[in-house]
Amino acid sequence: MARRGETIELAVLGLLHEGPMHGYELRKRLNLMLGWGRVLSYGSLYPALKKMLRGALIAEVAATTTPVTRRPRIVYQVTEQGRAEFRRLMSEVGPTAWEDDNFDIRFAFFGQTDMEIRLRVLEGRRTRLQERLDRVQNQLAMTQKEVDRYAAELQRHGVESVEREVRWLSDLINAERTGSESSIEHPVVPPDRPPKRRGAKTKK
Repeated sequence: MARRGETIELAVLGLLHEGPMHGYELRKRLNLMLGWGRVLSYGSLYPALKKMLRGALIAEVAATTTPVTRRPRIVYQVTEQGRAEFRRLMSEVGPTAWEDDNFDIRFAFFGQTDMEIRLRVLEGRRTRLQERLDRVQNQLAMTQKEVDRYAAELQRHGVESVEREVRWLSDLINAERTGSESSIEHPVVPPDRPPKRRGAKTKK
C-alpha cells in the first residue's frame, strides 16, 4: 500500500505540472496512465490528495461550481515544494523505479527527465525483465509435461509478452543512445503485462 501511495503521489505531481485539475479529472487521467488492469478508485485518490495537502506538495485553489449542482468543486495545483519533490522523485534511480507498479508512471513523465536518468531506468527495467524471462522459461520447460495444453498456452503467452517488452525497451535504449526519435514518434505505452501463470511460482 505504501508503494502504491508513492506511485499515486508521483503521478499527481506530474499531472498537476500541466495545470490545476479537480479530483474527477485527476482520477480520469490517472486511470488512463495506469491502464485498464489497475483502476484507481476515489477511495485511493483522495487520501493521497489529503496527505499531499498536509505536506504542502499541492494546494487547493479557488473552487468553481458546476452548472448542474452549483456545488463547489475543489481544484488542486502543485506548489513550489511539490515541484521540487517531483524533480527529486524523478531523479531517483533504483529498483523501485523499474518495478511494474512504478515504471509506467515514470515513463509517462520521461520528457521531464535527463537522458542519463532515462537510460538508467530503461536499462534497469530491461535487466529486471530479462531475469524474469529466464526464470519463466526455465519454469516453462519444467512444467510443460505437468500441465494441460491450456495452462501451457497461458505460460507461453506470458513468455512472449515479456520478450515483446524486452525488445521494446531495447529499441528505446538504442533511440536514446543515438538521439533518434524514430522509435517514439507517437506516445508510447509499454506492452501489456504478462498474465499471472497457474501452476508455476515466481520469485520476487
